[in-house]
Amino acid sequence: MSIIATIMNTATGQPLQKMKFERMPKPWVSLNLENGELVTADRVVVGKPAPGKFITPVEVWVTPKTLG
Repeated sequence: MSIIATIMNTATGQPLQKMKFERMPKPWVSLNLENGELVTADRVVVGKPAPGKFITPVEVWVTPKTLG
């Protein structure tokens, strides 16, 4: 079962992109954004699923060096 996480910008609080992981991402995960920039996770937040739903929201917060 894959994990679909939202990659969030720490500086702006805006989502950057969605990314699929085979396992739950670790807090020290490094990943490449769509623009090719290598970033390291600042934190990983696992939310609670909505009532009656199975999918848990996962957010990976990163600080990109480039804007946007």
